[in-house]
Amino acid sequence: RTGNKLAAVLTLIGDALKGYIAVMLARILLGDESLTSTLGSWVLCGVVIAVFLGHLFPIFHGFKGGKGVATAAGVLFGIHWILGLAALSTWLIIAFFFRYSSLAALTTAIFAPLYAYFLFFTNKTVSLDVCMAVLGIGILLIWRHQSNIQKLMNGTEGKIGQKK
Repeated sequence: RTGNKLAAVLTLIGDALKGYIAVMLARILLGDESLTSTLGSWVLCGVVIAVFLGHLFPIFHGFKGGKGVATAAGVLFGIHWILGLAALSTWLIIAFFFRYSSLAALTTAIFAPLYAYFLFFTNKTVSLDVCMAVLGIGILLIWRHQSNIQKLMNGTEGKIGQKK
């Protein structure tokens, strides 16, 4: 936002790593069953929601945080690298063809829970609890993008690469 590309990239990486590291630490501590067992998946879901809400409403910044896109990406990669890759691919495709970062984030927020369900729950790789946590993240992402949705509908949303 300040125009400093290095700061933007470092912030993006830091936010994604925050989500990824939290989920991976939980998975390591809980073991492989954390994605499928009832108790393990509940604890993992708690970690997923906590790290995401911690980004949206950080205590140290007066509960005013970001929209959570990069943190959500890190969380999804932490759950399963294929889930993260599917979500990232969705974001990149929409961003490339439509040039709206917010539209790409909104589309990904809709598709990520579907990916989690159809790629992983249907073959019992993750529990329904984990899919519901991903759905919760998607709903919160959409909610945080309300102003962007309004700008998209008004035709005033800035495009990727567009000068202000």
